[in-house]
Amino acid sequence: MKPVVALVGRPNVGKSTLFNRLIRDRQALVDDMPGVTRDRHYGEARWDDKAFTVIDTGGFLTEDDDYFAAQIRDQLAVAVAQASALVLILDGRSGLSPYDHDLAAMLRKSGKPVFYVVNKIENQRQLDDLGDFYALGIESFYPVSAEHGIGVADLLDDLVTGLPDAVEPDMEQDKVIRIAIVGRPNVGKSSLANQLFGSPRVVVNEKAGTTRDAIELEVCHKGQRFVLVDTAGIRRKGKVTEKLEKFSILKSLKSLENCHVALILIDAAEGITDQDITIAGYAEKKGCGAVFLLNKWDRVDKQEKGEKAYIAELRQMAKFLSYAPAMTTSALTGQRCHRILDMAAKVYEEYGFRINTGTLNRIIADAVQREEPSLHKGRRLKFFYATQVATRPPCFVCFVNYPKAVHFSYERYLVNQLRQMIPLNLTPIRLYFREKTGRMDFSGKTRENERIALKKERITTKRKKERKEQSRKKRQRDGNTGG
Repeated sequence: MKPVVALVGRPNVGKSTLFNRLIRDRQALVDDMPGVTRDRHYGEARWDDKAFTVIDTGGFLTEDDDYFAAQIRDQLAVAVAQASALVLILDGRSGLSPYDHDLAAMLRKSGKPVFYVVNKIENQRQLDDLGDFYALGIESFYPVSAEHGIGVADLLDDLVTGLPDAVEPDMEQDKVIRIAIVGRPNVGKSSLANQLFGSPRVVVNEKAGTTRDAIELEVCHKGQRFVLVDTAGIRRKGKVTEKLEKFSILKSLKSLENCHVALILIDAAEGITDQDITIAGYAEKKGCGAVFLLNKWDRVDKQEKGEKAYIAELRQMAKFLSYAPAMTTSALTGQRCHRILDMAAKVYEEYGFRINTGTLNRIIADAVQREEPSLHKGRRLKFFYATQVATRPPCFVCFVNYPKAVHFSYERYLVNQLRQMIPLNLTPIRLYFREKTGRMDFSGKTRENERIALKKERITTKRKKERKEQSRKKRQRDGNTGG
């Protein structure tokens, strides 16, 4: 376990900016609008060869001026309890606030070391006007500019001195399976994340757009480690106008690139929408494994429309993800949520599958023999050999004489044969076709090499003739001068 440092302060004092500076990555969303961060955001930092974990928290408010103020305070209290050291960030431009006094008193009661940071200090004039901050009853503070990195090194030098040493984790532990929870706004993504995590880790509210950042949660299930990424809701492009929401959606789409399995949540009470299918298309395009979850199943009238009818409709609308398993769940009641991680593990197992080259070629050869491809300009399409070039997802390359002549229907036939014979029923498969141009010669005497050698010889001969002609003209000039 690594020591934990919690960054706390009122809204818009620069906590997320300092968080990104410490972890050296733009992991947290940053905007001039206060209240961007609502959940606890974890990141890994290192300074002077000492590793520690940083927690970015939401802005502290004692009164319910913000719709999420009470839930943010609960998240902040958990972060303070987990931390080995606390960093109270103050705003050097706007000065002290009553919230700063309340927060400083709360941190003192924790009994943990507190480092007072006055942020947004970028010149000497601002530095000379910091006397008011001594009203908090502090002996010293650190003037910094998190945006420009001014003064951060002095803070870190003192901060890591008092941190306990990190206990290095066992490097032989199981590989981590990364799972992204995606879907439209207000389909229950955060509720599901809390249900799988086992406690209220992220802020949940009926108001759409509660989650703005991609929040990572680590879970251990049956000896296997999972990282759940709770993402912001993805709306149709035409309805997105605010800059902050655009950044939130971009982070959600980036989570699909970095995950192994995507849990695609659909609000079963509202029914399957075109936007649900669009989000499923994003997951298919990114090449990650996928599991459909028809959430809020406790609100569905089963007599009007049952589980089989819902899944049949889903299969009809999302034919491109026919391999993705589908489940009905309720994140609110926990119905069938205990099966989700087991299903994700099965998808991950096939997602990283690798096959022997000989076996692969026998499967392709048998498939071609049973159903021969169509002719191309009167010539038979030949499959020479195949090999697997990558996993996650499984990617195969077939070397043929006319790659562009392979019809998409025949490609789909070969993919289905691979699914049946290997078998791979729960993962995407990528099949590519490359041209095999005759016999391979490793001696270096290829036609291209011969052409290059011949060109070099012609150039060398031409240069020799030019130098010989220059020497002849020089001797002739020297002879005429001497006469």
